[in-house]
Amino acid sequence: MAIVVQKYGGSSLAGVDKIRAVAARVMRTRSAGHQVVVVVSATGDTTDHLLETAKKISTNPERRELDMLLSVGERISMALLSMAIRDLGGQAISFTGSQAGIITNDHHVEARIVEVRPFRVQDELESGKIVIVAGFQGVSYRREVTTLGRGGSDTTAVALAAALDAEWCEICSDVDGVYSADPRVAPAARRIDALSYEEMQEMAEAGAKVLNAQAVEFAKEHGIAIYARATAQPPPEGLAPADGTVVRKFAPRPPGTVVGVASEKDLLSLQATGESEALLEFLDTHKVCGKQLCTGISGGRAGGLSMLLSRENLHDEEQWRRELLRRFGDSVALREGLGAVSVIGAGINTSYRNVLRGCHALAGHNVMGMSTSSFRITWLVPMVDVDDCVRRLHQTFIEGSAPLVP
Repeated sequence: MAIVVQKYGGSSLAGVDKIRAVAARVMRTRSAGHQVVVVVSATGDTTDHLLETAKKISTNPERRELDMLLSVGERISMALLSMAIRDLGGQAISFTGSQAGIITNDHHVEARIVEVRPFRVQDELESGKIVIVAGFQGVSYRREVTTLGRGGSDTTAVALAAALDAEWCEICSDVDGVYSADPRVAPAARRIDALSYEEMQEMAEAGAKVLNAQAVEFAKEHGIAIYARATAQPPPEGLAPADGTVVRKFAPRPPGTVVGVASEKDLLSLQATGESEALLEFLDTHKVCGKQLCTGISGGRAGGLSMLLSRENLHDEEQWRRELLRRFGDSVALREGLGAVSVIGAGINTSYRNVLRGCHALAGHNVMGMSTSSFRITWLVPMVDVDDCVRRLHQTFIEGSAPLVP
């Protein structure tokens, strides 16, 4: 029997009725002749509520203890879903990330998977059981509980699919695929039938929330097809889903086509003068990841630095700011209230045509910077302007073009 991996997001598990509906869907997949591994997120807003409680207890909770706390949410989901499947007559067993063999590095709150040892999962599949795995978490080589950061359950699912040589990985949520923009911001957004790994990874890193960027990176490395689908859609009866959005090696579009618009809010700009080695070491020590890093070189050493930071990744922002000021004083400056809007597509920068079209669409807005890659063009704008900029770019690049389907 073929192994399939299904991941269910928190909105799909928010309440008893939804958990029972997921259990029935999993049972239908098992009845179709598949061995099934299910990866679950925490139910509803559990993770956010746990984090809020931690911040009420301590303004700067220690990262190891945060991981111990936040990993609880997925354990609740896995146990409840296993119970629901058994109540329907199925055989199921639940595992934490460590029990499932998810081995990570030692970076608490934002760990990365370095190895998967799915021996217990394989044994239970061979015995006929449906295996439920807590997403978002693993265990470090020091046997510490770790979590994988926002969207980490996607990464768990794809990593397991790769380790188990699964036929495919199905990411189920309350939306029926990946859209050309957030439909809540751009009502004319369209579902995209297929995306390349690189396009999806760029969209995720630029702020699209449907799939996690590290998960797509795993899929690319191991050639795993990812199917983003709605939980409400029936499980596939054939060899693979025929609807939703598939993320795979090649996408059926000519190079230079803009496939989507993504955005981020609540960014900070960090500007520094002088030699930047000490500042980079400081940021690394505090595990602060930057975006669009630019440095100058003087005498073979890095001098002057500019980068964007996401407030979402600053878990100890107040203490970090105090330490930054103490160490570097007036040589560093932070600017808040920023956002970024991006257009994504394979080969969109083979000429300057898309850059010019985007700049024209954003005329009248205070564009404070622009950066490009092979798959993305990004404009830095005030946070209050982000949604309008998304609509303008979507209207320019998507709404006037043919549907994004083969």
